[in-house]
Amino acid sequence: MLVRRVRTWLPGLLLVAPSIVAIGVFVYGMLGWNFRLAMTDKHDEVSEGRFVGLENFIGLWDQPRWHLSVNHAIMFTVVFVLGALVLGWLLAFLMEKGIRGEATFRAVYLFPMAISFVATGIVWRWLMNSGMEERAVGLNRLFDAIGLPQWQWFRDPDWGMAAMAIPAIWQMSGYVMALFLAGFRGVPEELREAARVDGCTEWGVYRHVVLPLLRPVTLSALIILGHISLKVFDLIVAVSGKQIITDVPAVFMWVAVFDSHDPAKGATIASYIVLSVAIFVVPYLIWSVRKERRS
Repeated sequence: MLVRRVRTWLPGLLLVAPSIVAIGVFVYGMLGWNFRLAMTDKHDEVSEGRFVGLENFIGLWDQPRWHLSVNHAIMFTVVFVLGALVLGWLLAFLMEKGIRGEATFRAVYLFPMAISFVATGIVWRWLMNSGMEERAVGLNRLFDAIGLPQWQWFRDPDWGMAAMAIPAIWQMSGYVMALFLAGFRGVPEELREAARVDGCTEWGVYRHVVLPLLRPVTLSALIILGHISLKVFDLIVAVSGKQIITDVPAVFMWVAVFDSHDPAKGATIASYIVLSVAIFVVPYLIWSVRKERRS
């Protein structure tokens, strides 16, 4: 019996063993090293660093820039996640109702996802240029031509981070559309017909049959968008650079490590980013495992 089990499991285990070792060392091992560094007073690149427990985690909240970056990240996350979910759902709904040239529209909406955040940011930096009147370019020039008021975009002190979410929505809404479209197409037609026979209107079919079946898709999209928004870095830097007005935790971490040369502070910020992403991902993993066991 033991020999049979070894023959069954050993080839597969040997096949995936290098990946398990690599992930263990370079992902979870590095995460552990980062948390350990965050609990030291290594605030320069030469000292050894003594263990100080949670002192860095508590002290970070005394810095106004940290509060600013967290507020920016929250605003960016709310606008980006809601915007991408609503726009992606709406596009998928229109596709599901049937339009001419669906394959072309699907490719057009999915294409932005193939572009890196850096390239997207460079294009949108020009589109959202804050120059006004005769110096206006991009969208401000268009607004001026059609009589709409011009805007400072990401330089606006109140709504700058909401504007910063627009390029991210443009890039990820096509991906969300593909998720929802697969969900729409996965609802059996028999269930829709049964609801119509029971007297449901077309809106009632979506409200009582289709939308409840799309909850797993919505949750998956929420998790994916949420963890992207919390660790966003390249898009912010490509659009505005390392400016206080668009500071987020990932940019603050870069400044702490590579500009201020403070490894412990950078590791502390990175730890907070990892923990915030875990708030999104861990409940989803637990829910997925329980769902598989029930099924």
